[in-house]
Amino acid sequence: MKAKVNVKTIMKMKNQEKIAMVTAYDYVSAKLVDSAGVDIILVGDSVGMAAHGFTSTLPVDMTMMLIHLSSVARAQPRALVVGDMPFLSYETSIEEAVRNAGLMMKTGADAVKLEGGLEYEETVRALVRAGIPVMGHIGLNPQRALLIGGYRKRGISEREREKILEDAKALEKAGAFSIVIEYTSADVAKEVTEEVSIPTICIGSGPWCDGQVLVFHDLLGLTENPPPFSKQYANLKEVITNAVKSYVEEVKTGRFPEEKHYFIEKKD
Repeated sequence: MKAKVNVKTIMKMKNQEKIAMVTAYDYVSAKLVDSAGVDIILVGDSVGMAAHGFTSTLPVDMTMMLIHLSSVARAQPRALVVGDMPFLSYETSIEEAVRNAGLMMKTGADAVKLEGGLEYEETVRALVRAGIPVMGHIGLNPQRALLIGGYRKRGISEREREKILEDAKALEKAGAFSIVIEYTSADVAKEVTEEVSIPTICIGSGPWCDGQVLVFHDLLGLTENPPPFSKQYANLKEVITNAVKSYVEEVKTGRFPEEKHYFIEKKD
């Protein structure tokens, strides 16, 4: 059995081996993706959209994240488990950020992820000082989509490119062990990857990062409107629908249950 993945394992993979990260939100999905060999399981705030039907990640709170994180942790995966810090769990104060990140670690996270760059440099520094490994998240920050007019591409203008590079370097300086780059021009993501010594993990930001991440529901074909940068590796929506249709038909026609599915207690 391979050893448990830790943050040092991930950091050593830069320029050596591509990092595969997938979201998972419960015991079953964590078991499945871990057995498939992913390096990192992200218990993402995307659970709000993927599993709870919200139109954004903003309604997700710490209570929800801790429930999903504890479910994933009980799977005891070999992969590194990263807990996403939800909206307003770290923005209000450094003290609140440390407290909430600490709750995630106590619940089973191996690290936490937070959105933002230079503006949260001191927060990241405080978390690392408290012994909490931090994964950064730059480019498109879904929790701040309202500020930029929606889920739009990043790194288009020279000003955005400079800001993304500045954010990446600030996170590295603060002690982050890796950085997610979302929906950013691939050439900018490539430049970031070359400029920092910590691994970068792309989502919709091209092939030149040190790794990639996809949402569990997107790659399995369970999302109604997947983002343009995701890839569907299976159509489980069709498989599941057909399976349930077969069950309904067998119940209606009396073909289920068969004798092997029940017992009769014989009386003397």
